[in-house]
Amino acid sequence: MSSMKLSEYAKRNSITYNTALRMIKSGQLPHRRLPTGTIVVLDDEATVAAGYTVVYARVSSSENRDNLETQASRVGQFCSAKGWIISQVIKECGSGLKDTRPKLMKLLMDKSVTLIVVEHRDRLTRFGFNYLKTLYPGEIVVINEAANDKHELMQDFVSLVTSFCARLYGQRRTKRNTERLISQLND
Repeated sequence: MSSMKLSEYAKRNSITYNTALRMIKSGQLPHRRLPTGTIVVLDDEATVAAGYTVVYARVSSSENRDNLETQASRVGQFCSAKGWIISQVIKECGSGLKDTRPKLMKLLMDKSVTLIVVEHRDRLTRFGFNYLKTLYPGEIVVINEAANDKHELMQDFVSLVTSFCARLYGQRRTKRNTERLISQLND
C-alpha cells in the first residue's frame, strides 16, 4: 500500500499544505486520517484495497463523555488488533432511540465508508439494527454481541419504558410551562 503524509504530498507536488488540505476537504485526494490525527494521502490502488473504516461511539448524555472516550479507544484497539486501518472516529452524544443523530446520519449516507465498527448494537441504534445491517451497503461489525436473547430482550424492554417515561414527563413539563405562561400573560 502506497501512502504518504499530507505535508510530504504537498512538498512533492509543489503546493502548499493548505492547498493540499483544501483538496482533501473537496474530495479530490483519497486519504485516511490515522487515530493520531495525521492525514495520509493514498494512491488509488491503496484506496480500493484498504476500504474506509469508521469507528462509531455513542453515549446517551453529555454526562457520560468519559465513557465515550474509553469506548472509542476500545473499538480502536479492536480494529488495530484485526489489522484494520481506521479512517475516522465518530463520537456522538444522543439517545439510541432517536433517529435524528446528525453524525450517524452523515455516516450512513457516506458512500465511501465500507466498514462501520461499534462496540455494542445499541451504540448504533436501540431498535431496527437488522434493518440497518441489511440496507447499509457496507459492512457493520459489532464487537460484543449479546450473550443471549433474553438479555437483549430485557435491554430493549428497559429502553422502551425509559423512552416513553421521558416523553410522558416531558409532555407534562411542557404543559405546566404553557399553563404558567398563560397565567402570567393574563395577570
